[in-house]
Amino acid sequence: MVKVRRCGWCGEDALYVAYHDAEWGVPVRDDGELFERLMLEGMQAGLSWYTILVKRAHMRRAFFGFDPEALVSRGPGALASWLADPGLIRHRGKLEALIGNAAVTLALDEPLSHFLWRFVGGQPQQNRWRRSSQVPSATETSTAMSKALKQHGFRFVGPTTCYAFMQSVGMVNDHMLDCHRHAVCADLAAAWRP
Repeated sequence: MVKVRRCGWCGEDALYVAYHDAEWGVPVRDDGELFERLMLEGMQAGLSWYTILVKRAHMRRAFFGFDPEALVSRGPGALASWLADPGLIRHRGKLEALIGNAAVTLALDEPLSHFLWRFVGGQPQQNRWRRSSQVPSATETSTAMSKALKQHGFRFVGPTTCYAFMQSVGMVNDHMLDCHRHAVCADLAAAWRP
């Protein structure tokens, strides 16, 4: 039996493998999904991504499906219960940022997808890494994205968070060249129509 080659970071854990094989690096255009992924990356700051994956389904329920309008209208009243809920990331600053970032998203004068995808020219970027040590933690592009998001009022969107977000939503294909998902994501990018 031939072993499927994957990026080393996902290891053998079923939750990580499922995320790696089905989501990570797949180009995302939907505003709601982009908002959720950006917020999850912000929640991850200082924690492992595994913690976020374990809590993600519960966060979706508690955070009104990451719907910005619901977060703005109902989030302030839910903050106390969120802080007491062990199924969530109970960090007041991150939870307040979630509500604030939802308000900023609603105030943008263009769809979130247009705003974010502009940083890569609207097209998924294809990297050709052979070793995980080649993959940067931040780039000039993620730094520019971070700066622009912060200028609009977003919080928990530093350059490293933005680069992890870009990897997650397929703005960059950072699967290793020998990973079975690299070619899949490259094909998806080739068919991408902004």
